[in-house]
Amino acid sequence: MAEITAAAVAKLREMTNAGMMDCKKALMDAKGDLAAAVDILRKKGAATAVTKGGREAREGVIAQYIAPDGRLGVLVEVNSQTDFVARNEMFRAFADDVAKRLAADPKTDFEADRIAMVAKIRENIQIPRNARMEVNGNGMIAAYIHTGAKVGVLVEVGSGKESTVANPEFKQLVKDITLQIAAGSPAVVSRELAPADIVAKEREIAAEQVKNKPPQAIAKIVEGKLEKFFQSYCLVDQGFVKKNSEISLKEHMATVAKALGDEVTVRRFVRFQVGEAPAA
Repeated sequence: MAEITAAAVAKLREMTNAGMMDCKKALMDAKGDLAAAVDILRKKGAATAVTKGGREAREGVIAQYIAPDGRLGVLVEVNSQTDFVARNEMFRAFADDVAKRLAADPKTDFEADRIAMVAKIRENIQIPRNARMEVNGNGMIAAYIHTGAKVGVLVEVGSGKESTVANPEFKQLVKDITLQIAAGSPAVVSRELAPADIVAKEREIAAEQVKNKPPQAIAKIVEGKLEKFFQSYCLVDQGFVKKNSEISLKEHMATVAKALGDEVTVRRFVRFQVGEAPAA
């Protein structure tokens, strides 16, 4: 049997917010496999913050650049060792410049600039990831950087008619969508895009949680739990934050689209949070 260390128990507690003894037993049952232990705790209903841990803590900022015509945009993460440096104006300017140059040329090599900045700042600086989008057809690219520059969003929203893009209502909707992504942290645009293996695992976990219920009730309960999962995991199924979740984002988009006399769709998005990216 694999040795269950105090460090492993602490790590599982950080990831799930479950009790120490629950974590220890789950690790023993999983023979030390952390991911399997998370699933065990979730099936028992003991895990409440599965995604909280597992991310290496690093400082830095998320920066963005949107072209004046709104048809191209870039989101980039630039890491530093301390938050003190992350708040430095020189460092922020460097991150903004990286985003702008990536918009002009996605193959830009920043190594010389990075080394020069390390010499000035006297901290290790990394550029672990970036995303670059160009509009496909009619639509708009938009970005949002949350206060503190620790979370950033880049999204492409499409329309059926070219004239819609200039409409203030459409622009406001796009802005609201970026805020929704930042606040709701969805994984995919819609449930149709949710990976089959993830949905299957959620179904399995839901079924395990209610296995002692009457057989005739299990299917309905499982479907209800899956619906709640989709309402968190999928952007358009989330409760619209500006309406206190009284309606879904999908419903709000449909209302605006009807007023515009057009079709509006979220084609793709990315959401970066400082520290999520693998070490460069």
